[in-house]
Amino acid sequence: MAKKYYTPKGFNPKSAENLKPAKKGEVRNKTGRPKKLPKLDELLAEVLGDTEEGKSQAQSILEALVRKANNGDVKAAALLLDRGWGKVKEHIDITTNEESINQNKIQIEIVTNNKDGKK
Repeated sequence: MAKKYYTPKGFNPKSAENLKPAKKGEVRNKTGRPKKLPKLDELLAEVLGDTEEGKSQAQSILEALVRKANNGDVKAAALLLDRGWGKVKEHIDITTNEESINQNKIQIEIVTNNKDGKK
């Protein structure tokens, strides 16, 4: 007589019987972990470095962004400005129960000695 199992939906009782811990030194995945993609920056440099009509693809992309920005595309303008001059620092006001949090300042004094032993 076969064993009867409570089988929740989507559960095969035989799969639980087949689970066995790996023995010491046993390799279960012979092909190993899949290799990572080459570094993205190297791929981009390789792809964007190709030239067409005397221009690199990076130059063509930048020119297209400039055209879009000149035509009023705010995202293109923001991208160019952020990359060219860096993003603007965002200031965040931290308050608790409508009261500002005070930050205590620390004063550090650096003392050095001369060859004579004087400060």
